[in-house]
Amino acid sequence: MKKLLAGTVLSLIASAAMAADEVKLQLKWVTQAQFAGYYVAKDKGFYDEEGLDVTILPGGPDIAPTQVLAGGGADVTVEWMPAALAAREKGLPMVNIAQPFKSSGMMLTCWKDAGISTPGDLKNRTLGVWFFGNEFPFMSWMSSLGISTDGKSENGVEVLKQGFNVDPLLQRQADCISTMTYNEYWQVIDAGVNPDDLVTFKYEDQGVATLEDGLYVLEANLADAGFADRMTRFVRASMKGWKYAEENPDEAALIVLDNDQTGAQTEKHQKRMMGEIAKLTAGSNGSLDPADYERTVNTLLGGGSDPVITKAPEGAWTHAITDAALN
Repeated sequence: MKKLLAGTVLSLIASAAMAADEVKLQLKWVTQAQFAGYYVAKDKGFYDEEGLDVTILPGGPDIAPTQVLAGGGADVTVEWMPAALAAREKGLPMVNIAQPFKSSGMMLTCWKDAGISTPGDLKNRTLGVWFFGNEFPFMSWMSSLGISTDGKSENGVEVLKQGFNVDPLLQRQADCISTMTYNEYWQVIDAGVNPDDLVTFKYEDQGVATLEDGLYVLEANLADAGFADRMTRFVRASMKGWKYAEENPDEAALIVLDNDQTGAQTEKHQKRMMGEIAKLTAGSNGSLDPADYERTVNTLLGGGSDPVITKAPEGAWTHAITDAALN
């Protein structure tokens, strides 16, 4: 009888495992604490509790999340809103279904001895800027300041296409470079630079911050009830993972390290990163704040002669998933 009961239990467990709905999540970048909430949700069994079998796909310099989503390689992707809205205007109907990040971590980090203390001092400088969709907030900021990006001049800057490292600043190829509060800034510090030798301009403080690290899907997929249900469960479990990571940053960082297949990450860097990431997810339950959305759109529309988007998007976000997941 005991053998029969044990067999029945094992059979039920196997059936439950087989019944788990698959979800593929494409990250914007490599495995790091920037995405801790998803790794925590997987490690702690939050996805399992929702009947989901989630595959987390790391990103990298040669991976464009929007293209992966468009090609069907992922069900949902982590992306910055400027890139998502630009893709939508070009014909890829991406929709924001959740917004775990409340604040922006993007900064411009400059050498203080270059004579830079205010945004107005950026004129006639060489500035390192990330591209592949990450340049949009910068271009909008420069436009709002009335600064040309066509080259060094009394009213212009030279834009250096920055790789995903901090070498242009360290080697004095640029007066300023793009950094994130949780990553590249600390790479500069770890290279031996004293924080007092730097000046940072946070996009949040400049009033041109745009939303980062939202969850996006293709609009057509939301019309499928089964897909919408999977995303509802996915968002609910993911936000549970994010809140756990906020409350347990060191443990979350170690979970990320356990999932780093490259071995490139270090415990010190990931714990520090998680501490900074927790500041960006704080205040969000996953539901997109319409005011934050409008600020992002207005920033992108203010791109001067070459705006990121040319008209206010329609249908670019929905509360349907978060309403179902969180209420």
